[in-house]
Amino acid sequence: MKNFLILGGTGKTGRRIASRLTAAGHSVRTAGRTGGDVRLDLDDPATHAAAVADVSAAYLFEPSPDAGRQTTPRMAALVEAAAAAGVQRLVVLTAQGSGNEQHGLHSTEQAVVQSGLEWTVLRPGWFAQNFSEDFWLPAVRSGTLALPGGEGRLPFLDAEDIADVATAALTEDGHAGQAYDLTGPRAIGFGEAAELIAKASGKPLQYLDITPEEYLEQQVSAGVPQSAAERMTRLVTMGRDGAAAGLADGVERALGRSPRRFEDFVVAAAATGCWS
Repeated sequence: MKNFLILGGTGKTGRRIASRLTAAGHSVRTAGRTGGDVRLDLDDPATHAAAVADVSAAYLFEPSPDAGRQTTPRMAALVEAAAAAGVQRLVVLTAQGSGNEQHGLHSTEQAVVQSGLEWTVLRPGWFAQNFSEDFWLPAVRSGTLALPGGEGRLPFLDAEDIADVATAALTEDGHAGQAYDLTGPRAIGFGEAAELIAKASGKPLQYLDITPEEYLEQQVSAGVPQSAAERMTRLVTMGRDGAAAGLADGVERALGRSPRRFEDFVVAAAATGCWS
């Protein structure tokens, strides 16, 4: 039995990974700035040693995309503490495109890659759970999904697949030195996503294409910080011209199977009552 540290163990991916490891009989320690078994603040290196003590493998992620723009990102201090504590394996969640030097999480990713430990990088695209757990959940419940997405299409990725890949990378050999780009199996538009959610939930949902300016104002009015609202607006509007985001084979490479379909995600999500 190995000891595992899960950073953000109460979050969207972390709690799923922790659940899988616990079910398999492993010893799991969750960590976060405000929640988890132990406090770990990436901005406070004094909290790092206790979090990584007696840990064999750790799942890491940087919640702030801007923090990774530093030449020496704050993740580097945690990675150094992990190496000093004898951690053998690191799995880090970054984002699609983070292999590019201009990406905000590139230096965070490199802190893990250059650690001297076994490493695996997970680069997910858009989460399907954006519709069911956070960003767009209030809009779905209201019956109108108002976004500046135009006719763009995205290969939404089920967080369950991220958890499966992360768990495999933490517990199995054969994933060291791999960077897995993760997407769903096909790209769909927001209009189709709304139709599938409506069918699964039994509640009407329409997709309303609005301008980027309207979306930005909508977020700020809801209390989203200006910088975060601007970042989300940029991301959502990238596909307005009708382009489809590219598909990646990371799930298949890591697990030997296709990623979950959005159609299956909506059925599972509706069964939880999240849209009721």
